[in-house]
Amino acid sequence: MEYRRIKDQDKDVNPASEDLESLRGKAILDGPAPYDKTKWKMKSMVTLALTFLTSSQAILIVWSKRAGRYEYSVTTANFLVEALKCALSLLALARIWRTEGVTEDNRLSTTVDEVSVYPIPAALYLVKNLLQYYIFAYVDAPGYQILKNLNIISTGVLYRIILKKKLSEIQWAAFILLCAGCTTAQLNPSSDHVLQTPFVGWIMAIIMALLSGFAGVYTEAIIKKRPSRNINVQNFWLYVFGMAFNVVAIIIQDFDAVVNKGFFHGYSLITVLMIINHALSGIAVSMVMKYADNIVKVYSTSVAMLVTAVVSVFLFNFHLSLAFFLGSTVVSVSIYLHSIGKLQR
Repeated sequence: MEYRRIKDQDKDVNPASEDLESLRGKAILDGPAPYDKTKWKMKSMVTLALTFLTSSQAILIVWSKRAGRYEYSVTTANFLVEALKCALSLLALARIWRTEGVTEDNRLSTTVDEVSVYPIPAALYLVKNLLQYYIFAYVDAPGYQILKNLNIISTGVLYRIILKKKLSEIQWAAFILLCAGCTTAQLNPSSDHVLQTPFVGWIMAIIMALLSGFAGVYTEAIIKKRPSRNINVQNFWLYVFGMAFNVVAIIIQDFDAVVNKGFFHGYSLITVLMIINHALSGIAVSMVMKYADNIVKVYSTSVAMLVTAVVSVFLFNFHLSLAFFLGSTVVSVSIYLHSIGKLQR
């Protein structure tokens, strides 16, 4: 009887222990899901890329100046940015055509009614992109990184007006914090002028924010009008019109300089890196939407403001004041709150 009881107990315990051992073996053999690991790596790479591109954008523009002026034509540089983005869109489309074939949603042949909507955002982006070169006559690189976040306000308000999307109370509070943070970061206690950035610089920053917001909202409305349309096709037509408008800008502003001195006169390695940076920044933002989330963009923007300030200390003798640190912190918090408010809306 005693032997049978012990044997029966062994029978009761063995299946559980076998299950436990099999689970342990499975956990050891399988490990983390490959998909999750790949997704985490992609998300990390996108975050680092966006942070690097965002922080280096203003630095490269300022660094490309010689004796306080641009030796190259900013209109030709802007044209090359649009051309490079257009080429990258075509490469992406070619890859899709090889793998998926040519379909109604990814073919470039389209109607006049569809293409005719792209000149408006292309013209807005042209003015905004050219202004970002001239604003550095009044704003330093860290100040630019702070002030360009004003486009969050313009985008939010235009979302409400044009797309009829409601804003949460958290988002409205974030707008107020953002204005307070931008103003605090520009305080200049060591001078008679209250703010470091002159009035003209603020006006240019506000115009850039309005243009960026309106162009972004308009472009999103175009994309959502035909959601099945491949994004690379839509980007291609946007960049084609961007190139066309930049040709007009070159003729109006820099025609004599381009004819007499050449298209690439004054270009340097820094100028080339700046053009590549501008082209890749747009692609990085689209990759964030695909492989990451809006929080990644928030963290990247916040870290980029600090990185730009620290690098500017060594390259341009920027004075990292307490006002700038506090202001950039408030701006980072406001961007985070705006993102949270968008998720909770």
